[in-house]
Amino acid sequence: MKPFLLGLTGSIGMGKSTTAKMFAEEGIPIWDADATVHDLYARGGAAVAAIERAFPGVVVDGAVDRARLRAALGGEKQALSLLESIVHPLTTAARAAFIAAHPEADLIVLDIPLLYETGAETLCDAVLVVSAPAEVQRERVLSRGTMDAAQLELILSRQLPDPHKRARADHVVETLTLEETRAAVRQLIEQIRSRDA
Repeated sequence: MKPFLLGLTGSIGMGKSTTAKMFAEEGIPIWDADATVHDLYARGGAAVAAIERAFPGVVVDGAVDRARLRAALGGEKQALSLLESIVHPLTTAARAAFIAAHPEADLIVLDIPLLYETGAETLCDAVLVVSAPAEVQRERVLSRGTMDAAQLELILSRQLPDPHKRARADHVVETLTLEETRAAVRQLIEQIRSRDA
């Protein structure tokens, strides 16, 4: 039987990584789009040679240097489309291989940060959006100490706004406390599994 594919997404600071971990703790296989791209860019990664051909000078010590790649893209749509034409087929193949590697799974979570932005919801049987109030999101991100308010605004400007994601989702989980989030995750797993019962 084909596994139920649950897309997991949410804007930065909404608790997506924590929620994905909770699914993993319940024994659900998680395919992580970000980790896949990281592997493709790493030394020996499948995308390295093609990216270097397209953007000479962005590979350092056999791996794609993200800062150099960002500079090479320069915010140009054509350059980004070229990068996507290299990376997307490889991530698609990696996702298919991951699903094939879990033939016993009745449920697989596809953790895709830019799920709606890339049209990946069409791959999923249902989509779960994790969410929290904007002030909670802001506090979480800025307390990490890895970016300032301007950088956060830039990232948010590239993501579909949270209310739009919530409106399009099949399921929404509020990530205010770990206990409530874990309970919602367990309830959703049960709900998906009982649909065929």
